[in-house]
Amino acid sequence: MSDDKSLFTHIDELVAEEHELRTKHAAGDVSDGDEKARLSKLEVELDRCWDLLRQRRAKREFGDDPEAAQARSADVVEGYLN
Repeated sequence: MSDDKSLFTHIDELVAEEHELRTKHAAGDVSDGDEKARLSKLEVELDRCWDLLRQRRAKREFGDDPEAAQARSADVVEGYLN
């Protein structure tokens, strides 16, 4: 995922998976535990994608190369809230 378009595509895929998971859970096809575990992973991956996209936009805005932006670890991205 090195450009904005592929980041948005990946975000769309993750959101679609989230919706599908919630639909399956509502239909009783996915257990509470499985839904919670997968949703947690999806949320972290979405946070990482949005973080990378924000980095790319900031670099572009200040005249830096957006390709220099690097995906940060889940621990770093999730640590922003604490």
